[in-house]
Amino acid sequence: MIRQLIFALMMTLVTLMAQAAVYTWSQYNLNFEVPDGGFVTYNSNTRFEIQWDEMVMVVQLYNKQESNDKLIRENLQRKALGYSMYDLKQGKVKVKGFKGLSIDGTMPDGTRAIIADLISKKQDLIVEITVNYLYGNREMVDDMIKSFAENKEQKPNHAKPKQKVQSREKAKIEEHQRKQQEQQRKQEQRRRNEKIYDA
Repeated sequence: MIRQLIFALMMTLVTLMAQAAVYTWSQYNLNFEVPDGGFVTYNSNTRFEIQWDEMVMVVQLYNKQESNDKLIRENLQRKALGYSMYDLKQGKVKVKGFKGLSIDGTMPDGTRAIIADLISKKQDLIVEITVNYLYGNREMVDDMIKSFAENKEQKPNHAKPKQKVQSREKAKIEEHQRKQQEQQRKQEQRRRNEKIYDA
């Protein structure tokens, strides 16, 4: 039962990963990944907008120039207030190759929103990502933001799964389940062999 549940979860994750679209700004060697099925509503040299049924994402590119953390945080706060967001919470976003600052909160219609500024460590660039989404989609939004990468290979960043330490009890249960499955497989193989030789 547990093994079937784990298998179903893994298949769901594989399906979600397989249903992703990769976008590239070749001028900046900037790549990112979003769920498949989105409709691109705007695309230019410095701005990209894509929309799904439950989510909207806007990516805007800026020059870093003389910006610092304080100025960027003030800008994020101003933009959030411009959207009339409330229950605001400032934070940081970890994205490989970028320094990330963010603010998230609730929109007037009750949906959630995050505005994240990714400051490039390689070039004079700030990537501002604004996502308006339904409450249950936060994990997908985080994955989209973390996928941003600057590289010529046109590959987005992917979160590396963290290895969990398994307890002895779980190891014994899994070992017992493996033995049972192996026995069932052997019995099934014997039945097949017997049917072949029945004449």
